[in-house]
Amino acid sequence: MTALPSQSNEKNLQAIDEILAVHADTPGALLPALHAIQETIGFIPADSVSRIAKALNLSRAEVHGVITYYHHFRSSPPGKHIVRICRAEACQSMGAEQLFLHAEAHLGCKTHDTTIDGNFTLEPAYCLGLCASSPALSINDEVHARVTAELFNHLIATARGQT
Repeated sequence: MTALPSQSNEKNLQAIDEILAVHADTPGALLPALHAIQETIGFIPADSVSRIAKALNLSRAEVHGVITYYHHFRSSPPGKHIVRICRAEACQSMGAEQLFLHAEAHLGCKTHDTTIDGNFTLEPAYCLGLCASSPALSINDEVHARVTAELFNHLIATARGQT
């Protein structure tokens, strides 16, 4: 039987405990701990919120609030490839909204969702530093500029290994 995405397995719990031990006595430890957990596991399991709260002497509501407030944090495993499309003003003025709509249709998933095959997670980004070359996106942190719908399709096909 496979664990549900929100459930922590023993390996994840051990990793979370090790991270929390490092951060437990640090003032303002919640954000660094959450970043470390997500970097290590790939997401922050929903059933680890109580564990995090207890270790950092916070309420579950505080921990849950931070996880759900910041768009960077995920509470389920991401796809094999993370696609981030810039939603900042420069990119918006150069067609990022249309690109985002195209990406949702092409991938068959909405923002913060993962494709059915588990290959792609679609996320917004709020500046990838390519303002003069808008619109921009990144796939697994590799940035691309002046992205059109056609280039998007090509990049996705390449990531899938279809080119």
